[in-house]
Amino acid sequence: MHRFVCASANPDKVAEIAALLDGVVELLPRPADVPDVVEDAPTLIGNARLKAAAVCSATGIAAISDDTGLEVDALGGEPGVYTARFAGEGCSYADNRSKMLSVLADVAFGQRSARFRTVAMIVWPDGRELAVEGVCEGWIAEHEQGERGFGYDPLFIPADGDGGTFAQMSEADKNRLSHRGRALRGLVAALTSLDSQGRTATPDRGN
Repeated sequence: MHRFVCASANPDKVAEIAALLDGVVELLPRPADVPDVVEDAPTLIGNARLKAAAVCSATGIAAISDDTGLEVDALGGEPGVYTARFAGEGCSYADNRSKMLSVLADVAFGQRSARFRTVAMIVWPDGRELAVEGVCEGWIAEHEQGERGFGYDPLFIPADGDGGTFAQMSEADKNRLSHRGRALRGLVAALTSLDSQGRTATPDRGN
């Protein structure tokens, strides 16, 4: 079983990643003395790389990270890489949801198409990298629905679901449909394929 350090400092993300990888890889928590990483790359893969590379360098152990963006078509694909700080630096989940509802107040539901995009990445101490993208298409609801999950979950209605938001789903159903679930399952599949072929991931230094 592969062993990775989880590069995320967000406890909600860590819980989801741990649930998705349970029994598949050994996931170690990020050491408390590893400082937060400034996520200033212009792309999701760039930010995922920054986090994984920093934690890998600090621990000497391969690190797994993810970065997620919400792309709203009516907003020209925003907030994208600024999803977590859509309402400003230091904002809360509720602040972000409130701003999203505000800027889409005059947009009809049929024009609220959006998608979550996640890049999951592994960085090894020798510089090898492996990255996989997961996408979940859907819509932004006209008001918050549901009590589960975190972030934008009460606003996001996945196209492959039953018409409810992520926040109205069980953890298992959300993980089955979600962008993060798809990215991490893809990452594990790619890792397994490389193992079975006796190959190794190759460095990818692009953004």
